[in-house]
Amino acid sequence: MTSLSFDNTALTYEGSDRSVRALESFALDVEAGEPISVIGPSGCGKSTMLLLAAGLLMPTSGEVRVSGSSVTGPRRATALILQDFGLLPWKTVEANAALGLTVRGVRRAEARAQAATALERVGLADFARAYPSELSGGMRQRLALARAVALDADLLLMDEPLSSLDALKREDLQGVLLDLWRRRGHTQVLVTHSIEEAVFLGRRIVVMTPRPGRVAAVVDNPGMGSDGYRSSEAFFACCTRLRAILAEEGAVNSALALAPGGDES
Repeated sequence: MTSLSFDNTALTYEGSDRSVRALESFALDVEAGEPISVIGPSGCGKSTMLLLAAGLLMPTSGEVRVSGSSVTGPRRATALILQDFGLLPWKTVEANAALGLTVRGVRRAEARAQAATALERVGLADFARAYPSELSGGMRQRLALARAVALDADLLLMDEPLSSLDALKREDLQGVLLDLWRRRGHTQVLVTHSIEEAVFLGRRIVVMTPRPGRVAAVVDNPGMGSDGYRSSEAFFACCTRLRAILAEEGAVNSALALAPGGDES
């Protein structure tokens, strides 16, 4: 099973007229099979952190390791889900679910079988012959999840994958993510701007500082995944604690942050 480590990792984007320090001295260890959430101010380097973990960016200094090995490029068993889903509109739902396998050179029959199983797991088996344009936003997000499931990834990285959905669809997909993690036991890193989502899906919640991003705090959330957790006192207490930490980091207005119904955006 996979573990993920950032060892004093830094990344600077070099532009034509200036440099932008996205991450600096970023240090974090994610245990094998652990689901964590990452939250922080806009522009603090959360997406950069995911791209480093996926091997799509290389650090300016420091190191990123998966299962003890330095990440030097994309890894076969790592799946990355982006906010825009990354679906190909000219391919069927089945073909989109199998895309990662096809790119990896898996035989067509095997890829189709694995894609079919993945679509079944996310509730899209009846739409295998449809196209992305025929799906709702929530269904397209399920399809993006199916692609990751088909890869049998042991490290799932997600960059605000549910942010474009309405509240009801968002909660539904949060339940799908939780169910997938319970069944598969993969290592999971979710970047989100939603405090409630971070608490619902993270056994630990990592709070980042404003740019350049560092770890400001790590909040333990042992109740995550338990039945009825979303309506428990422990859930609301964890949300309140996160609001206070984010207010200290300048991510939200402090008055709103400490209010039970405060705006999180």
